[in-house]
Amino acid sequence: MTETQALIEAVNRADSAEGLLEAVENLAVARTEAAIPTLVEVLGYNNPGAAVAAVDGLIDLGEPVVPYLLENLDGYNYGARAWAIRVFAGIGDPRAFDLLIEAAVSDFSQSVRRAAVRGLGIIRWLNLPPQERLLAQEKALTTLLLASHDGEWVVRYAAVMGLQSLGSTIAQTRWDLVEQITARLTQIKETDSEIAVRARAQLSWQQLKGRSQA
Repeated sequence: MTETQALIEAVNRADSAEGLLEAVENLAVARTEAAIPTLVEVLGYNNPGAAVAAVDGLIDLGEPVVPYLLENLDGYNYGARAWAIRVFAGIGDPRAFDLLIEAAVSDFSQSVRRAAVRGLGIIRWLNLPPQERLLAQEKALTTLLLASHDGEWVVRYAAVMGLQSLGSTIAQTRWDLVEQITARLTQIKETDSEIAVRARAQLSWQQLKGRSQA
């Protein structure tokens, strides 16, 4: 039995919440693609600690995770799907773009919306063909602008960060979109009900302005 097989077997044999958490953490640290099916399976367990460890491990593995997770997304297990959104958000692979868009605007959990919104700010746009990239960036902007009006301040805060990330990425190619971003950040820093959101918007606005003047 290889070391990876032993780590996977330890996950399968775990007979307590603590034991499962430790086994998943050990498997995640191994950073081997052979662990992907087991880590994805853990997302559906009723063990938040183990799920967090699995999410971190899958994000560390990066793009190889995306096709497997897309093919094995459990549409009937909300918890597994919510953890999967966090994985997609952390990797930034555009193959999960539509899932992030959907979660950002319609998921009932503020933590899932927040993760999806943050994920839209770090999409690896260069992985998309140029024409498709332009349309996706416009769709991301529309979604982030909508999320900046979310009823939960943590989602609005994530939207501000997403707007800044998107603006920084497209600053040299889509000034028309950057102008929309800075205009919305101006509104947020002056009118949002939460001081943390206003402060973050102020910082994001300053940094985007600095890039445009550089």
